[in-house]
Amino acid sequence: MFFGSPKPVACGGPVPGLLAAALLGLAALIGCAPRGPAPVRGKPLVVATTTIVADLVRQVAGDRVTIDCLMGDGIDPHSYKATPRDADRLRAADLVVASGLHLEGKLADLLEKLADRVPVVAVADSLPRDQLLDAGAGFHDPHVWFDARLWSGCIPAVEKALVAIDPAGAAEYGQRADAHRRELEAADEAVRRTIAAIPPSRRVLVTAHDAFHYFGRAYGVEVQAVQGVSTESEAGVQEINRLVDFLSSRKIKAVFVEASVSDRNIKALIEGCTSRGHAVTIGGELYSDSMGPVGTEVGTYVGMVRHNVDLIVRALQ
Repeated sequence: MFFGSPKPVACGGPVPGLLAAALLGLAALIGCAPRGPAPVRGKPLVVATTTIVADLVRQVAGDRVTIDCLMGDGIDPHSYKATPRDADRLRAADLVVASGLHLEGKLADLLEKLADRVPVVAVADSLPRDQLLDAGAGFHDPHVWFDARLWSGCIPAVEKALVAIDPAGAAEYGQRADAHRRELEAADEAVRRTIAAIPPSRRVLVTAHDAFHYFGRAYGVEVQAVQGVSTESEAGVQEINRLVDFLSSRKIKAVFVEASVSDRNIKALIEGCTSRGHAVTIGGELYSDSMGPVGTEVGTYVGMVRHNVDLIVRALQ
């Protein structure tokens, strides 16, 4: 197949020994909580909002910069709320790189205010508007990375921003940008070949939230979802029933959960189909708005795409 620190709690009396030990252990863990990487002398500090954006920066920058990813793996950017510590991390940056198109939701206001003192680049905002999908209410669908070739169009914005803060690295950034562009073009071709193994009538992807329409448009897959483009929207009973009817009538055998989204609605779909006498299974856990941990296969963009496509093909063939 395809290739802010919590404040100490004041106690009103003596604490039993075991509880005291537990609280001390918890305090130690809190004290060691990640605060972002330590700045390296001579290297610019770049803060990326999401794991997917951080990987894009990493591929173009190499080790010329220190990269701090604001949201860790498994974090939903639609509903993310910045802490005072996050604000400090952003203010300390030489460059902030966001995804854009309102993906970051509640963080957007902070990024807008920050732009007066720190360069802020929203990479997806640089894409031609005629290549973007409409999300309604005057917004565009922000999940552009699910089309690998379209996502490669964000590379120039990253390269330009890095050169602006580190002109001495211009040649290296240019070479790495070209190499990563070729890698994403190869990934795009690989996805097309792999998806072709699914019979056209079975190329139906049902997920927890509406993140995969760029994927569907690029690779010829019909996409259905319980929630809207943002996980901030709530799925109603009517939408659940509509999808149960859809799954049952089309005899779709698998649906997918997402690593950064609750599986509650997907389980409701399965229960609804079971009540209709139609068996539906969970085809696997897809990565949508967040990648996996750094250092794992799904901790890179290309590895995440490979993981997702392999799961989809195995479940729908």
